[in-house]
Amino acid sequence: MRIGALLSGGKDSLYAAWRMIQTGHEIACFITIQSRNPESYMFHTPNINLTRLQAEAAGIPLVVQETDGQKEKELDDLKTAIQQGVHEYGLEGIVTGAIQSVYQLSRIERICHQKNLWCFSPLWLCDQESYLHSLVSEGFEVIIAGVFAEPLDETWLGLKIDIPFIERMKTINKKYHVSPAGEGGEYESFVCNAPFFKKKINIIETKTWFEHGAGGYLITRAELD
Repeated sequence: MRIGALLSGGKDSLYAAWRMIQTGHEIACFITIQSRNPESYMFHTPNINLTRLQAEAAGIPLVVQETDGQKEKELDDLKTAIQQGVHEYGLEGIVTGAIQSVYQLSRIERICHQKNLWCFSPLWLCDQESYLHSLVSEGFEVIIAGVFAEPLDETWLGLKIDIPFIERMKTINKKYHVSPAGEGGEYESFVCNAPFFKKKINIIETKTWFEHGAGGYLITRAELD
C-alpha cells in the first residue's frame, strides 16, 4: 500500500513510518505541516523546517503545508496537504505517530475517512518504555529538542535518547509521573538518523534557550553526512 507519513521531525512520526516499511508498505511521501503557532494543538513545531533534510536523507518526497495554527482551522491545512499527497503520489493511506492523544488521532482519522483513506497508528497505546528501547536497539539516533515539564531542565536539551536516558526517565516517571516517551508534551525530539535513512543528519550549529521551566534546542545549521 502507498502510504503518506505525517512527519514532524520527532521520533514518533519517523518510527511509525519505519514500522509501516517493516510490514511491507511503501512510504510514497512525507507530509509536514509547518505551523506559525508554537502553541499548535495538533502539530509539533521545534525544528520543523528540518524535516526537508530528513526526507532527503530517506530519499522520500516531502509535501509541506504551512498553517497559522489556529485551533481546528489548522485541520483544513492538513486536509489540503493530504489531498496533495493523494493527487501527486497516489496515496491509499496515512500513518501517524500518535501514542495517546485522542484529540489528534480522532481528527486525523476523520480526515482519512472523508478522503476514503486508511489510517494507521502503529504506536497507539504502546508500552512507552519498550518503545524507547526499540528506538535505541533499532538504530534511531534521537536528541531532545525541547523540554516543558519539571524536573526536565536545560541540561536535558540536546541529550541523546539512549539507555541511560531511558533509565533516568523511568526514575522520573515513578516520582513525577512524567510520560517516558514525552506523550504529555513533557519533551520534544528530533531524529538525526533512522534505519531507512541513506544519509545521517549532522548538526553543526545550535542555539538553546530556557526560561520559566521550558526550553528549546534550535538547530540553526545542519547538513547531510
